[in-house]
Amino acid sequence: MAQPIIAIVGRPNVGKSTLFNKLAGERIAIVEDIPGVTRDRIYFEFEWRAKKCMMIDTGGIEPKTDDIILKHMRLQAEIAIETADVIVFLCDINAGVTADDRDIANMLLRAGKPVIVGVNKIDTIGAPPPEFYEFYELGFEDDPVAISATHGNGTGDLLDAVYAHLPDDAWDEKEDDDRLKVAVIGKPNAGKSSIINKILGEDRLIVSDIAGTTRDAIDTEIENEYGKFKFIDTAGIRRKSRVEDKIEKYSVLRAKMAVERADVCVLMIDASEGITEQDEKIAGIAHESGKATVIVVNKWDLIEKDNHTTKEFTDKIRVALAYMSYAPIIFVSAKTGQRIPRLFELILKGAEENAKRITTGQLNDLLADAVARVQPPSDKGRRLKIYYMTQSGTKPTTFVCFCNDIRLFHYSYQRYIENQIREAYGFEGTPIKIVVRMRGEED
Repeated sequence: MAQPIIAIVGRPNVGKSTLFNKLAGERIAIVEDIPGVTRDRIYFEFEWRAKKCMMIDTGGIEPKTDDIILKHMRLQAEIAIETADVIVFLCDINAGVTADDRDIANMLLRAGKPVIVGVNKIDTIGAPPPEFYEFYELGFEDDPVAISATHGNGTGDLLDAVYAHLPDDAWDEKEDDDRLKVAVIGKPNAGKSSIINKILGEDRLIVSDIAGTTRDAIDTEIENEYGKFKFIDTAGIRRKSRVEDKIEKYSVLRAKMAVERADVCVLMIDASEGITEQDEKIAGIAHESGKATVIVVNKWDLIEKDNHTTKEFTDKIRVALAYMSYAPIIFVSAKTGQRIPRLFELILKGAEENAKRITTGQLNDLLADAVARVQPPSDKGRRLKIYYMTQSGTKPTTFVCFCNDIRLFHYSYQRYIENQIREAYGFEGTPIKIVVRMRGEED
């Protein structure tokens, strides 16, 4: 049996993300006093009484609404409910039992899943206030549980009630996570969620024409003929000048954290807008983190093309992202699925190259040949001498060169050495970092 899944659902602004963060022990979901901040499902593994579960935080359910985003949020919550083994239905003691609470309760009763009602924002210790007993009228078998998500009061009782519905065989030995982690990054509305949905074949992530729909980083596990993958759909990264509210600031930080978690980054570029300054900055996050990267030009189906279109677009990207000349470029359509199989091939290739190791003997043979072909630079009669080179690590691919004087090892010559390494050993799709040290600095 798979690891048990617990979904936290409820109206907007009842404290679902606060509870999620309290149980997870860290700030995973965005928390703000603005209804509807959490728009997608957020997954996180947590542990209670030495037993682990997967928890899902959902966007607030608005049962009756014409708002397109709120409709998407409701759909996401419904998918979470279908996925979950046990549901925590969170309510607000200050609001009492609302009409929306009753509508959500009816939806949950029809789902036929075990439901624990958590009555939140009860910050006093001891007997709950009289208003607490109103929540019995929602009609669930289990007694409601009084909690304070902010302070953590009652959360142990809540988890005990949840775990009482999980069978003993729910905690089978979990296999090591051998999935390749892929962060999908890019500007808002570049098609990040759309491409994952196309791969999945289901509307798992919110997709709309409203830029910035996805605010948190979402983990989506996929297994196909190419292997096992965990796609991290990051919030669209905006320019700092447009990051005006705290929610967007959290999202930029979350995207950077997602890149750090990933093995490979997929940089989505909107073909209809072309390569922009913001694309360059986003690409820099992956490059500086030393991650293998695939540049994906999306919405290629919308572009009028001739025999030169692809080359011209490629040239523009190569000029704008000159520091990422190693990254392959692929033109796709998340809408039609065009070239999605090729994308998987490039992701696998990038991961393989980012984990590649070259022996010190091979490197020093290459170094001797490179130095013989192009003399190292000199200054005021003193010439650079490179004694030896070794690969010190992978992910990021890192080489260390020991020389007589760091000041003589000009950047241009470092690039020459890097190009010789790539010519001999590939490293397609992954950045190379060269660390220069003087002899005697081995430690």
